[in-house]
Amino acid sequence: MGVIRPNLTAGPSGPFRPVTKYEFCVILNSMKVGERGQVTIPKDIRDRFSLGPNAEVEFTIQDGSIVLQKAHKKLDLQRWKGRCKNSLAELGYTSVDEFIDGVRGR
Repeated sequence: MGVIRPNLTAGPSGPFRPVTKYEFCVILNSMKVGERGQVTIPKDIRDRFSLGPNAEVEFTIQDGSIVLQKAHKKLDLQRWKGRCKNSLAELGYTSVDEFIDGVRGR
């Protein structure tokens, strides 16, 4: 499996835009899928992309290829609940909605 990454090169002079050239880089030549559908990601790749134990990854399909990427961290909004209450009260607002309406001029 490989990765296509852009290699930005200067285009011709004049009114033309720079040309984007794509390179196909092979990271891993081949890997066997085990009986349970598992593969082992080599240590140098895990280190390069900070894939430690319990790291979450996502599989997507792009142009007929399977792409594995590190999942984005999910933001725990519950722990932020109520953090602005005192600041909003100092500004004279009783809720976030009231503050947003004030900012928007409603």
